[in-house]
Amino acid sequence: METIGDFSEFYNELYDELNYTEYQNDTEFVLDEKTLLCSSITMGKAINISFCVFYMLIFLMAVPGNLIVGWVIGSNRRSLSASDIYLFNLMLADTLLALILPFSAISVIHGWVFGDVLCKLVSLVKEVNFYTSILFLVCISVDRYLVIVRAMESRKAQRLLCSWVVCGLVWFLGSVLSLPSFYNEAFYEEFSEQIICAERFETDHADEWRLATRIMRHLLGFLLPLVVMLICYSVTVVRLLRTRGFQKHRAMKVIVAVVVAFLLCWTPFHVSTIVDTLLRAKVVQFSCLTRTSVDIAMFATQNLGLLHCCVNPVLYAFVGEKFRRRFLHMLYRKGVLDRFSVSRSSRSSSLTSEVTSSFL
Repeated sequence: METIGDFSEFYNELYDELNYTEYQNDTEFVLDEKTLLCSSITMGKAINISFCVFYMLIFLMAVPGNLIVGWVIGSNRRSLSASDIYLFNLMLADTLLALILPFSAISVIHGWVFGDVLCKLVSLVKEVNFYTSILFLVCISVDRYLVIVRAMESRKAQRLLCSWVVCGLVWFLGSVLSLPSFYNEAFYEEFSEQIICAERFETDHADEWRLATRIMRHLLGFLLPLVVMLICYSVTVVRLLRTRGFQKHRAMKVIVAVVVAFLLCWTPFHVSTIVDTLLRAKVVQFSCLTRTSVDIAMFATQNLGLLHCCVNPVLYAFVGEKFRRRFLHMLYRKGVLDRFSVSRSSRSSSLTSEVTSSFL
């Protein structure tokens, strides 16, 4: 039987060879920041509680406020205009968004504890509201253009029928455009050490899918609708400035306020999301500082956008004269107010022209 000899000489030769190779390949390594795994955003317990309270306050303001708006509009079905129908559907979209805020309030404290099905459903509702809100505002801008610029108020019956059909198409289109939300899943995140609800594409095609959905969101959910609204309202305002009297000008106050409020709430989120898309597409130079800044901006502006679901009822109450008058009359019929206060309010509110929306 052959015995194994001493391997010390073999190890010495191997060590000399490796040592020689190390010196031969003595090159300077430069750390590529693009290959670094940036740390995720962590928030303290106090900040999480603050956001939880923030979500619940929006919920408590938005649900009753939008229900009151729906009550006022729905109680005047015989005198509805096309814009009223669009505003009613906008109210429905905002109410749906408000109803899912308690899920966000709980998840910001304890993580996502509602399972994968509710994760997809809540994400779907958010996306549907995202698309339908701006599409209904586009419908209102087109309707005001047709009534004021094209003088199509005489075709009110046809416009009402078309408005219901358009609303159905908007809900259908918003639902179809929101289908990518089914890529959201409830999964365990190691860094936060809790379950989160977020989009989760296949690893091999994650960047392509995310870029495609982002482009669709930017174009169909913001840029193209914004262009249509700006064109319609620009032409409408020019026409109003050429007319005498201020009744039509008062008629536009609520609609303009609604559009401005929407843009103030959602434009920062769209801008930060566009920057994030450019960063992922490598159009903007990557760095961990930029990545962290964009993540913080997206989180903050998304929460700002949630305020929109409780803003419209406040605008109707403070800007819409007819809304206040109708609401007070409804409270009088319910026995909440006396006739004197309602009559005084009616005298102080001037009647708007027939060219205006009946609700506005």
